[in-house]
Amino acid sequence: MKYDVVVVGAGPVGSTAARYAALNGAKVLLLEEHAFIGSPVSCTGLLSTRAVAECELKPSDEFVFNSVRGAFVHAPDGQCLPIDGKQTKAYVVSRKNFDRALAIRAVEEGVELSLRTRAVGLEMPSPKTDKEEQQNSTVKLKVLKNGKPETICTSTVIGADGVKSRIASYAGLEKPASVLPGIQIEAPYASDDSDFVELFPGSVAPGFFAWTVPVNEKISRIALALEPGLAWKNGHEENSPLSYLENFLRSNPHVKERYSGGMLDFVVGGIPIGPQKKTVSDGVLLVGDAAGQTKPTSGGGVYTGAFAAKIAGKVAAQAALEGDTSAKRLAEYDQLWRKGLERELEIGMKIHDYIGKLEDRQFNDLIGSLNTPSILNTITEYGDMDHPSILLRKLMFSGNSFRLMKAFGTFLRTLF
Repeated sequence: MKYDVVVVGAGPVGSTAARYAALNGAKVLLLEEHAFIGSPVSCTGLLSTRAVAECELKPSDEFVFNSVRGAFVHAPDGQCLPIDGKQTKAYVVSRKNFDRALAIRAVEEGVELSLRTRAVGLEMPSPKTDKEEQQNSTVKLKVLKNGKPETICTSTVIGADGVKSRIASYAGLEKPASVLPGIQIEAPYASDDSDFVELFPGSVAPGFFAWTVPVNEKISRIALALEPGLAWKNGHEENSPLSYLENFLRSNPHVKERYSGGMLDFVVGGIPIGPQKKTVSDGVLLVGDAAGQTKPTSGGGVYTGAFAAKIAGKVAAQAALEGDTSAKRLAEYDQLWRKGLERELEIGMKIHDYIGKLEDRQFNDLIGSLNTPSILNTITEYGDMDHPSILLRKLMFSGNSFRLMKAFGTFLRTLF
């Protein structure tokens, strides 16, 4: 059976891409290598309100455990920067239920869903001299379905298969610029206020940060991610994410006082940082983590991935129905998602690189510089998980610009 579009990976991004391809008239197949949608979980499950809206879902008790309105940023020396958004800024969700809600919406639009189906190869048509024949060529996707080999014929393949994307490899496309290893547990933890997440930058997680996300007053998701190259330079005898997490739980006074020991869940994964130069080739588009479309500042990828997935689904469907799935035709997707996201990702990358180089004493100075009523008011008014550049611009041109320039050096001048 031949399809117009086959989407590999039934996470939020893949399901959204499949649904949009179907909405644009394509015959769509959605593949998931696991036996269940949403399992195993490889995400903290903290989604901005914009991310949920971008997925075109309304917050529901079916997948929302908790809502948060701000963050406590803890400096290495123990001082705390309280950032209060005054209203709900994000939801703590069950990723299993969230992912399933999006997969159901895709199926309701006519998408066929195939579980326990893993992509194991991609056979592109041989180059032809006849332009018309080449435009209408068929991609053969090799899969193992319930352990048995099958071949699926399609006009286009959307790779939404995560940071280790097989589709990217099969299509000869690059991987994201770097991948940060991360680790998370869900554990007994007495939050000071379950309306706030906690962030811990510095040597506790070199190159990124550690965090706690409250599921409720008594349970939190405790996690960190780090830059491998910086971790090795930090003097630990062991430099795995697990060793850093164990040290964080054992050594940070604030966390140690609130963590009761043990764990209810355990997750490891990778956060891609930096999108590829190209996210399309003949008959193939990449989206979400497979395309490196995560936010470099937070590692979140649902908002950016869903934004790009809608474009990918529409372009893939239209190209397939037109009979031209060449890289040149599919490049429309590359252009459109970059128009909407690239500038913010570039600024996020500069922030990520800058923050990653700071030493603990510099974090202490920076967080101390920000801890004034006027700056906190600006952060409250303009802080945005998905568009950090908005806040940075406001801070640059506020009455606190001199104070911030002292804290950030020349960094702010190079951003815009």
